[in-house]
Amino acid sequence: MAQRMVVIGGDAAGMSAASQARQLRGPDELSIVAFERGRFTSYSACGIPYWISGLVDDPQELIVRDPETFRRDHHIDVRIRHEVTRIDLAAREVVATSFGDGGREVHEPFDTLVYATGAAPAQPPWAGNAAAGVFGVQTLDDGAALRDWLDQEPAPRRAVVVGGGYIGVEMAEALIRRGLAVTLVERSPQPMSTVDPDMGALVRSALVALGIDVRTGVSVTGLHERDGRVCEVLTDDGAVPADVVVLGLGVRPNTGLAEQAGLPIGVTGGVRTDLQMRVVGVPDVWAAGDCVETFHRVSGQPVHIPLGTHANKQGRVAGINIGGSYATFPGVIGTAITKVCDLEVARTGLLEREAAKAGYAYVSATVESNNRAGYFPGAAPMTIKLIAEQHTGQLLGGQIVGTSEAAKRIDVLSVAVWNRMSVAEMTALDLGYAPPYSPVWDPVLVAARRANDAVAETP
Repeated sequence: MAQRMVVIGGDAAGMSAASQARQLRGPDELSIVAFERGRFTSYSACGIPYWISGLVDDPQELIVRDPETFRRDHHIDVRIRHEVTRIDLAAREVVATSFGDGGREVHEPFDTLVYATGAAPAQPPWAGNAAAGVFGVQTLDDGAALRDWLDQEPAPRRAVVVGGGYIGVEMAEALIRRGLAVTLVERSPQPMSTVDPDMGALVRSALVALGIDVRTGVSVTGLHERDGRVCEVLTDDGAVPADVVVLGLGVRPNTGLAEQAGLPIGVTGGVRTDLQMRVVGVPDVWAAGDCVETFHRVSGQPVHIPLGTHANKQGRVAGINIGGSYATFPGVIGTAITKVCDLEVARTGLLEREAAKAGYAYVSATVESNNRAGYFPGAAPMTIKLIAEQHTGQLLGGQIVGTSEAAKRIDVLSVAVWNRMSVAEMTALDLGYAPPYSPVWDPVLVAARRANDAVAETP
């Protein structure tokens, strides 16, 4: 009889695990059932802001594989609109509720379980207000609900985005593109707390230049509604008019089911796994994606960094091991990138505060250079900041803010951080040069030289 694999969560991590296990073991050896509470599988949540803005016309363009493709071509029994409500480890089954069948309860046995529930949006008490017009953008279903609201007549004219992280600044841009007046409210001193404050200040300037009203150091305290619809966002600095509110307050690991089942939870709130993505101390149960805790290769500390890149890799590792082969997940270094109109923002490794928390003595160096030879059309400035360990010069982290062709240079820094290179070694990197792509001294090399000088000046 075929073994039975059950997957909770039908997006990146869960379906990567299912697909990889299927490649290694056929339907006669392994039957696979995947439960997904939404209507879509394997889609790009990162693409939702571009669908909202109109840069992407059809949500189908964001879907890599739909449920029917998984069923037909991969023999994976995908059950959408099914929410798993309980994991019974003793009985070796999950219990799910079907949204499309009168709330029918389904009991599904398993030999192997993959927990891939993703992340849940942070929800302060005031966000529980039942006023219409308040949206998160975690899932494609969320994006569809927001699009419908924006497309209604009369169309909303004033938007408030709460939170200035990746999703917040991307959604602020999306709403500006749709012609709304946008206010971005962020309680930190600068938007984009995923970069150091001096780099975040550059992001703020770019947002203001777009016409976005950026209010930093401001906390939201509540919502005001009229006739059941949101009309104001209340803050400790006064009320902000709003016809639509988008929440970009960050996420936390979605581990409610895991905690109820007694799965181990780490200090970051994510499920604890080993290198093979097996849940620690629980036989035949695996976890992957935004619901798990992983470790940072530079700080050596447990972290929760919810990104689709990690989710796909972790799901693949789990699926390979479930399929009978062997793979491990080597950790993360926090590489991330985003774009706000013409401004590109990227980071890798540790920020200054993270380096200090990890116990490093460090130096920082910031340079401004061009993306191309200064005489070549389209040459534009970028700012690169490097953080290196004192004395050894090991690159601990890097950040880039600039326009065209700036942010993907983070990949050079990412490889250097991953391989524990020193900034001295980086000064000799053989990077490509041609006037349309770089000055003779690439900005990465200029920054490495400046950081190396800072290291040399350390007492």
